[in-house]
Amino acid sequence: MNTVRSISSVLALLIFVPAFCIAHGVSEGDAAFIEVQSGFQFWPYFYLGAKHMVTGFDHLAFLAGVIFFLYRIKEIAAYVTLFAIGHSTTLIAGVWFDIPANIYLIDAIIGFSVVYKAFENMGGLRKIGFSINTKYAVLVFGLFHGFGLATKLQQLSLSDEGLLENLVAFNIGVEFGQLSALIIMVSLMNAWRNSRKFSSQTIAANSALMSLGFLFIFYQLTGYIVEG
Repeated sequence: MNTVRSISSVLALLIFVPAFCIAHGVSEGDAAFIEVQSGFQFWPYFYLGAKHMVTGFDHLAFLAGVIFFLYRIKEIAAYVTLFAIGHSTTLIAGVWFDIPANIYLIDAIIGFSVVYKAFENMGGLRKIGFSINTKYAVLVFGLFHGFGLATKLQQLSLSDEGLLENLVAFNIGVEFGQLSALIIMVSLMNAWRNSRKFSSQTIAANSALMSLGFLFIFYQLTGYIVEG
């Protein structure tokens, strides 16, 4: 029963993202709408960025792992800022400089970031005698999450006119979506931590989170093998 409740708590932290969002991308409707835009279009790109983040299972799963044992707002802000710096950098640079990257392999690495954070939360790294600066890890994985966002935009036929400004608008939307999701996740986490069963459910919860990460890796590697 405790395991079932723990898994439910993790799913709640992920804002009840539907299963099909494991391979989340830009919907056909959004793609068709954004591709006919020309010049600087703040709100369409802002909307697309915000929507992509709040329906991005992989990004939210990693954030859930990052904040799992962070209790102070100052600590949460520090880690989230590093994550934002990482994904903002590669998001804009990846599209602007048209840096090639295999979408499946990048997303598999993103899945691995979820596995890593859950494993660290369970004390796994300490048990195997491996030490890593968590803040550096969040920053580095943020770079890969940004590339993941960039590959989604690279699939679209975007107008060169106003592209940089539109990328900034998209990124602002991503940050807005991330902040909105984070507020909900932190609220749910605080309510869960105040329960007497939190300490007994942390291993099961992070095991569930790790399993979701492995599922994401498997899905993406299968896509890479099948479609290349």
